[in-house]
Amino acid sequence: MTDDQPQRAARVDHTPAVERALAALDLDAKARLLSGQDMWTLPALPGIGLRSLVMSDGPVGVRGQDWSAEDPSVALPSPTALAASWDPELARRTGHLLAQEARRKGVHVLLAPTVNLHRSPLGGRHFECYSEDPLLTGAIGAGYVRGVQEGGVGTTVKHFVGNDAETDRLTVDNRIAPRPLRELYLAPFEHIVTNAHPWGIMTAYNQVNGSTMTEHRYLVNEVLRGEWGFDGCNVSDWTAARDTVRALRGGLDVAMPGPRTVYGAPLAAAVRAGEVTEAEVDDAVRRVLLLAARTGCLEGVPAAVDPAGVPQGIDGRALAREVARRGFVLLRNEPVGGARRALPLDATALRSLAVIGASARDARVLGGGSATVFPDSVVSPLEGLRAALPEDVEVTFAPGADPRTRTPYAREGFALRARYLAADGRVLAEAPQFDGKVQAVGHFPAGVSRDDLAAVELTGTCTPRTGGRHTFAVAGTGDLRLTVGGAVLLDERCAPEGHDPFEAFMHPVERQVTAELTAGEPVDVVLRFVPFSLGLGEGMDALHFTLGHREPQLDPDAEIEEAVRAAAAADAAVVVVATTEDVESEGLDRRDLRLPGRQDELVARVAAVNPHTVVVVNSGSPVELPWHTRVPAVLLSWFPGQEGGAALAEVLLGTHEPGGRLPTTWPTRIEDAPVTTVTPTGGRLDYSEGVFIGYRGWRTPAAAPAYPFGHGLGYTDWEYESLDTTPDSVRVRLRNAGERPGREVVQIYLAPTADAAPDAPERPDRWLAGFAVVEAGPGESAETEIPLPDRAFAVWDEDGGWRRVKGVYTVEAAHSVADRRLTAEVTVG
Repeated sequence: MTDDQPQRAARVDHTPAVERALAALDLDAKARLLSGQDMWTLPALPGIGLRSLVMSDGPVGVRGQDWSAEDPSVALPSPTALAASWDPELARRTGHLLAQEARRKGVHVLLAPTVNLHRSPLGGRHFECYSEDPLLTGAIGAGYVRGVQEGGVGTTVKHFVGNDAETDRLTVDNRIAPRPLRELYLAPFEHIVTNAHPWGIMTAYNQVNGSTMTEHRYLVNEVLRGEWGFDGCNVSDWTAARDTVRALRGGLDVAMPGPRTVYGAPLAAAVRAGEVTEAEVDDAVRRVLLLAARTGCLEGVPAAVDPAGVPQGIDGRALAREVARRGFVLLRNEPVGGARRALPLDATALRSLAVIGASARDARVLGGGSATVFPDSVVSPLEGLRAALPEDVEVTFAPGADPRTRTPYAREGFALRARYLAADGRVLAEAPQFDGKVQAVGHFPAGVSRDDLAAVELTGTCTPRTGGRHTFAVAGTGDLRLTVGGAVLLDERCAPEGHDPFEAFMHPVERQVTAELTAGEPVDVVLRFVPFSLGLGEGMDALHFTLGHREPQLDPDAEIEEAVRAAAAADAAVVVVATTEDVESEGLDRRDLRLPGRQDELVARVAAVNPHTVVVVNSGSPVELPWHTRVPAVLLSWFPGQEGGAALAEVLLGTHEPGGRLPTTWPTRIEDAPVTTVTPTGGRLDYSEGVFIGYRGWRTPAAAPAYPFGHGLGYTDWEYESLDTTPDSVRVRLRNAGERPGREVVQIYLAPTADAAPDAPERPDRWLAGFAVVEAGPGESAETEIPLPDRAFAVWDEDGGWRRVKGVYTVEAAHSVADRRLTAEVTVG
């Protein structure tokens, strides 16, 4: 399949079929089609051959209609990890895999990718976005969209627009001036629409400049559809549509979820009352029918992609491992004791390795919120290293400092099943559980209905790895009874706290109990849950409760001391530090960038006793690293997906090179970042920094970041040999000057010179204009040509319109925004 095939496929003329189907519908059917029939689907209309169109959350996997572990999904690394590859082709290949997963699960439209920008490091959902830079975001997002849609599955690029933080996201009015709105926040969407032709866009909860995005006539109808030519379907974020008339006239096609929305019967009534016209409804219906035709949901109409050309047979685990490796960013790699650099580890010389950190054993591979999927297996860093190292290498483990405030879900040593029961005890359904989190949103397992379901039992065995007093935890809104080894440890009615039903559902209060267990001796475990409610509103079926487990622990001081002793006795130490779902998750922003718990202290103590300390940072977005100059190696793994531990072992041991470069700047302190305000005042958040976010706004040398945008080390060295440039493109030649094969990301920046036009507006010191990935063996040279788009020389004029700024520019070929290797000048007339 060639790169231009999806564009050709997208130009298949579905107009006659859409018009025939539209003509056969009455007003009530049209209005019903624009409203979700449940959490994830649109209604079928058999009279016109329209099947029910199914949507599913992404972006790191395809969950399907069941938000539970009943139907596992491949779990890829976080979007920040994918963006760290700087490789749109890799993003395209992940799209192929996700389309394969979607087809397997009967999904027609993936609710992804998320292309909002990293405006501030405090944004709690940054792990789900790509970058602080609009060009990099747009390029990775376009690759992702191409790949998914080449697989015959639609995408909905989200969240259009300005959903750059989580605080008060349902109501906040983000005030963004025209120039930053165009040059930064709209730019990724524009790039994707014009280059990848997505079949859908999701409009955000928030307001922009006084209008909620589900009703924003200017940005949706005039900019998105008018200027950019978007011909796809506009879907609301879930529950974001608020007003029937304003939503329809604001360009919203589909209101989700159903069955009760501002469309459906209220829309038909609005037409009959003369508040909107049926012709306006018809325009929205045409776009929904076009989406159905493209995804093969309209009978007798060929889909946009021929099934014979759809990529198939993709190994999900192998690709997840590759994306993880390609996204790992080696931040620091210094010599140890005047000898070779700390990484890669020399497995032939290594006799003992201390693996330290709770997250080394209980891996955090995903961010929290709607991006969550349920893989069938996870490789932790500890498991990956033990499997990859020779048998004669002694690997010891110590948790050191556990950052989690809640008890982790029961997984290691557990074999669990969920049994869904009727009031008379009949088993309605039964399914294996990956861990102790039982959840369904929008759709119960087959055979289970809200009317019949009375209780759920999570049942199975626990085989402890260690003996002693184990902690069990339960959480859920309802009656909970926990039995371990035949003894009832807890039998309580757990009521919700607060007034937010979504918060009570997703984060119920946790109860803890303990039990004395013997290592290696299985015990029966049963958690019976009788929920207070089985919904989050009309038609929104929902169920959520959890069983947590923690092995016996020393007191916190003793845990750190044990880790220090293990590190002191080993040839090298690998310390894994991580954030938690209380820090990085949809629905909340971060208060600071500190690692939770005593992890900073743990790193400092380990580094003091072992000079060969490697720190792996398991977070989806920036954290402060106050110890980074005191350890020889720091590797950023992001949230690395289900194969993260295997990929980590390959990189640490040098069978593969860490391929990533930072897609966002990592500050030394949050106070140094250009934007530190994500909390609205009086319902309003002013983007007063204008275009100066991320590296564009890092203009004070005294507050230089810890690691700049674009930074990342490999296991070889590169010499940049030549740079030739014209106003249209640059050609860079470079040589691998090391002893290993390697991969380099060539970054091209533009910087205005003193000879710039006198009327030029204030601009950043430099900005990314293009990039390319090159590979070469030891001593080999590589050459790449990188286009310079006309937009790179333009600014958005406050009078409205793009203006090419004439003058002389410095063109910089760079390893990062702060490591510029070659420069040339180009004059733009």
